[in-house]
Amino acid sequence: MESSSKGLLTQVNQLWNLLDDLAESNPESYKKFIQQQLKEGKQLCAAPEPQLCLQTRILKPKEKILFINLCQWKRIPVPQSTTHPIPLSVGRPEDMSETSDVYTVIDVAYNPDVLQAAEKDQVKKDQLIQMAMKCIEEQFQFTLSHFYHITKFKIKGSIQRMKQNLMRIQTDGTDLRENMRKELTLEQIRSSSVSNPDHFPQLLLPKDQVSDKKGCLIEEISSAEIQVDMERPAYELKIVADQNEKPLKMELKVELPGINSVSLCDLSVSQDDLLIEVSEKYRLHLNLPESVNTEMTTAKFIKEKATLIVTMPLVRKY
Repeated sequence: MESSSKGLLTQVNQLWNLLDDLAESNPESYKKFIQQQLKEGKQLCAAPEPQLCLQTRILKPKEKILFINLCQWKRIPVPQSTTHPIPLSVGRPEDMSETSDVYTVIDVAYNPDVLQAAEKDQVKKDQLIQMAMKCIEEQFQFTLSHFYHITKFKIKGSIQRMKQNLMRIQTDGTDLRENMRKELTLEQIRSSSVSNPDHFPQLLLPKDQVSDKKGCLIEEISSAEIQVDMERPAYELKIVADQNEKPLKMELKVELPGINSVSLCDLSVSQDDLLIEVSEKYRLHLNLPESVNTEMTTAKFIKEKATLIVTMPLVRKY
């Protein structure tokens, strides 16, 4: 088993090196390859959206009002079949207060198709809600009242808070890169992508890992964060305008001292925020001042300056 893992790792590293070589020897082909990956990964990079909010109570360890925001998120996979567990993602509990009232908010995300199907079937909707409650109980050692009511508002708290909470959920960067490398073939690399041999794009293709919990027909996507203190790198974010002073794009320059390979960088961009994590050393999360076109976003890494440059065209406003 160990020798098999080592052999796979060797093959993965060889493919990754080929990708780096392609960036130097055939930038145009490398650019095409990355653009294709960006197109396919766009859906997985979409941010979660609120679907409905329900109110119940935490009974133990301390009695408190609980709001559960059920959200739809394209990053969450659909069940493999009707007999397979339903994947979901659970954010961390957050305590909030309005005047003297203190309550807890927990965000839960399902695939949009799962929630849309449940909208047409009250029994299925109740099952999803009860499964979310059960998962919350198991994950946080809570005892909940399973009596609930759906509120008139779709979300408790701000949408931005919900997105930040759920999008903290990341699979380990190394595993992501290895999963991506395993899916690359030499033919793909040769027939494929950024425009200067000294610049290397980095694309994060999220592939959430799931853990199967016995006795619960739920696959829960891990919400554990890396327990390493990560430094916030120096950066510069500016909006570039055309000759008529009409904003065209945003350009982000991030200084990453000590980093010499693009393979250490994980980049995730949505329309309104950006996350960069680098080799468990640097972490930068930014809320973007304007909506950007994620499909046309590009990134390049300048080895000599250890600088990552992300170019994000703005969404056109008509």
